[in-house]
Amino acid sequence: MATAFKTVDNVQDQVSPEEWAIRVDLAAAYRLVAHYGWDDLIFTHLSARVPGPEHHFLINPYQLMFEEITASSLVKIDVEGKPVMPTPYITNAAGFTIHSALHMARDDAFAVMHLHTPAGQAVAAQAEGLMPLTQTAMLIRGEVAYHEFEGVALDLEERERLVADLGTKDAMILRNHGTLTVGKNVGQCFIKMYFLERACEAQIMALSGGVANLYHPPQGSPEKTAGQGKNGLDVVADRLAWPALLRKMDRLDPSFRN
Repeated sequence: MATAFKTVDNVQDQVSPEEWAIRVDLAAAYRLVAHYGWDDLIFTHLSARVPGPEHHFLINPYQLMFEEITASSLVKIDVEGKPVMPTPYITNAAGFTIHSALHMARDDAFAVMHLHTPAGQAVAAQAEGLMPLTQTAMLIRGEVAYHEFEGVALDLEERERLVADLGTKDAMILRNHGTLTVGKNVGQCFIKMYFLERACEAQIMALSGGVANLYHPPQGSPEKTAGQGKNGLDVVADRLAWPALLRKMDRLDPSFRN
């Protein structure tokens, strides 16, 4: 017998308009992750920090599939991982470890996304990491850092190493684990993840033909393209891609706004 879906009442009335807008964007991002087939049952996590000096942030209720998540069901937690509003849900301890580290350390990390896709994990298991094989990879590759695998992220001491390895970059490949991006808002974070995941997918496809058959770009073009990506992806996200994706989700299923 299926467990009944729990609801949280009147959340919009309990939070600021600014927080509600962030909740809607984050719920949309969860639905989009499910739509693109990037989810891993209930096991990965996206988060967003809400306005205020407390560094509270929103994260997924552990019991829900990503296509079930709504603006009201997101759980607001503090830097100790404790809910700060009544909720019928629990959260993922590993998600707290990773996301709290970045939200607390980087003032510009308002949104953090972490995935376990097969392509992302495959590139994370390759010695060379993300290679400059496609335009998509070259646009994001300059922002990609690397973090060594330490087991399931339950050790709070790992947070210091995560922060140090990410540095000032906005994307990370967690070795033998998956992908991660940060952004000044949910839209920027999602678009960076989209480029990172597409680049990983294309790399695995390209390598399926054998290393000897790869065509490498001309000298200097990866660096030029990386500069274009660093300056352009955020603008594209804010003005074009994220508004378009919200319209897409409204057409598919607007219940994420509930």
